[in-house]
Amino acid sequence: MKYSEFQKLSCADSVSALIMTSRCRTFLLTLGVVGLSVSILSAGDSWPSWRGNQEGSGIVDSKTDSYPTVWGPEKNVLWRTDLPDRGNSSPIVWKDKIFVTQATESTGRREVWCLDRKSGDILWKNGTTYKGEESTHPTNPYCAASPVTDGEQVVATFGSAGVFCFNMEGEVVWKKDLGPQKHMWGNASSPLIWKDRVFVYHGPGEEAFFVALNLKDGSEIWRQPKPEIDTSIRTDNFRGNANGVVCSFSAPILIEVETGPNAGRKELIMSFPGQVQALDPESGKTLWYCNGLNPLVYTSPVYGEGLLVVMGGYAGTSLAVKPGGSGDVTQTHRVWIKERDGSKLGSGVIHEGLIFVVNMNGLAECFDLKTGELVWDERLRGKGSDNGSWSSLALVGDLIYSMNKSGDTLIFKAADQFELVESNTLKETTNATPAFVDGQIILRTDKAVWAVAKI
Repeated sequence: MKYSEFQKLSCADSVSALIMTSRCRTFLLTLGVVGLSVSILSAGDSWPSWRGNQEGSGIVDSKTDSYPTVWGPEKNVLWRTDLPDRGNSSPIVWKDKIFVTQATESTGRREVWCLDRKSGDILWKNGTTYKGEESTHPTNPYCAASPVTDGEQVVATFGSAGVFCFNMEGEVVWKKDLGPQKHMWGNASSPLIWKDRVFVYHGPGEEAFFVALNLKDGSEIWRQPKPEIDTSIRTDNFRGNANGVVCSFSAPILIEVETGPNAGRKELIMSFPGQVQALDPESGKTLWYCNGLNPLVYTSPVYGEGLLVVMGGYAGTSLAVKPGGSGDVTQTHRVWIKERDGSKLGSGVIHEGLIFVVNMNGLAECFDLKTGELVWDERLRGKGSDNGSWSSLALVGDLIYSMNKSGDTLIFKAADQFELVESNTLKETTNATPAFVDGQIILRTDKAVWAVAKI
């Protein structure tokens, strides 16, 4: 069943579908003059966006024992499909189709590849050739943003080459030129689909902006420029020009306020340089903002148990804020703030009052969600030579899966005491984050896409 078809069901039929398929972790039914609105999170047979769902939670809807905890190049591997070049983007899945963005540096190609989830066969690949100048960091190849799908369209942003929308057969439905992407480290913010629109952060850079495009034809619905901040005030001490490097590689997430006078309100959350904002997804209007982030942001917001946690990069600032406010909520809704809190690039997961994250240097950390106090930290040591990590975490039951740059996956307990469960390796470097579908883990390395499962 496609997401659009699910939205058209009656209230009774929708509830029946949810119960019968057990594909949603949570759901909300809201009746109004326009009918039924249902928020689908990570379905059992799909992983439609980066980190699995609109909330970007990284939480897998499954029993812990559905997924393998042991694999290697010759163990529990369903298939492996070669890729032509490096890539930092992560795979997404809709039922039996896997989608991944891929750049080929020698030819200037920027594409979406579609693979068969059962066999790894390449079903189609399409995109564009771009040979214009576009700066990026040597460790951040082009097409670093992951794609997104609603089961009918697949949308990918290719930086200066534009935003492309494909149908499920690989035909271009529309493309949108948002102008050049200008930042010395390139770009990586993944798009997000909601209802009839797709949200794109066209940044970082001096002229960065947040935009909503019509999913049907690519026309612009609203545009919001990035906030202006005082870049001379820094908590990260990262220097690269007069006032240091200013950028956000964050991807937006969509949440629903759980409590308070604005309970039930949809909020589009984005970590900008210097502050986190909540926007109205319909109009693009800023609902509230919270100051305190440093001007350099790598991670995406993480939401759970009523709190948003946002983290800056390069020994930057971490903070927690309650959603649902209005205007400047720095003094009223900010719960805690920690400056120079380690170099965070991958996004964390929240579980039973704790938030877990792995630093760029491979240090796993567990914090109290309500206070921000450190509960424990532990160095993750895999089998490869590079234990640093750019990947984001995934939570399966009470187990956390964390990939490092060597292609090792360290699995540890989501608990108030560190316990390593397993260490696996594919012996191929990676900066991507795995997708989890129907007992399969889809992993992207610099050389291939892999599918592992219990065999």
